[in-house]
Amino acid sequence: MLSIVCTPIGNLKDITLRAIETLQSVDMIACEDTRHTKILLDQYNIKTPTTSFFQHNRFTKADVLLKLMQEGKNVALVSDAGTPGILDPGYNLINLAITHAIPIVFIPGPTAFVHALVVSGKPAHQFYFQGFLPPRSQARRNRLEALKKLECTVIFYESCHRIVSTLEDLQVVCPDKEVVCARELTKKFEEVVRGTPAMLLAHFAQNRPRGEFVLLF
Repeated sequence: MLSIVCTPIGNLKDITLRAIETLQSVDMIACEDTRHTKILLDQYNIKTPTTSFFQHNRFTKADVLLKLMQEGKNVALVSDAGTPGILDPGYNLINLAITHAIPIVFIPGPTAFVHALVVSGKPAHQFYFQGFLPPRSQARRNRLEALKKLECTVIFYESCHRIVSTLEDLQVVCPDKEVVCARELTKKFEEVVRGTPAMLLAHFAQNRPRGEFVLLF
């Protein structure tokens, strides 16, 4: 069996009893970064063996994990934070399990963009999740031009290294849009800032952007 286990997006207390029970009982835990997952496992005294499963070994390691499950072993899939399969290589292992009729169980938990959507105050009955925007400015502006035409809330992730550049592009493409910027969700310095792109740029000119960001407009 493959267990898809959601893990905390920041605060280690945001884990379900079922997730802990599953991680304790499986034969192997497949992690994006074993060092990162070890912090969570140590917090709850979980001794299950781990193995790395990340972007660059996802094909070869998926075959190894599939063989384990075909031999009757139970494998848990976790991401560094949040829900596996969303913007991480877990998607490949999930589809491989489906193709080979391996039973799958999903252990629900937090997802950063859902947290941000709820606290943003933006309409949540219909929304579009972009994931990450293109890294280059012109391609990013082109994508934003398309996204601003959608009649729903738009959500995407951004890093602290590109947040200012992205806000500058938002200022060009849709200067009057109210943008919500949520960062460090569930952590000590969680922050939600609302305003036009210019207002957010002014905010981060005075407050160095840190952590991982979710933007909504």
